[in-house]
Amino acid sequence: MAQGTIKEYDDGAKTGSLVQEDRVEVTIDASSIGDPAIRTLRLGQRVRYEIEEIDGRPVARRLALVTFD
Repeated sequence: MAQGTIKEYDDGAKTGSLVQEDRVEVTIDASSIGDPAIRTLRLGQRVRYEIEEIDGRPVARRLALVTFD
């Protein structure tokens, strides 16, 4: 799984974007969040996810928060 940082997120539309460590931007859509415990995402949060290519652009799938022990 890849890791990145939330760049923007619209809680109402459940859409936004994140930035990977290589600075590539990845789309977040309504079906991106894979963890039912996530109610919203905030700017700067670290997440892990899988990437699916849709219409030639990367889209996040199975998105989950990164936690630090």
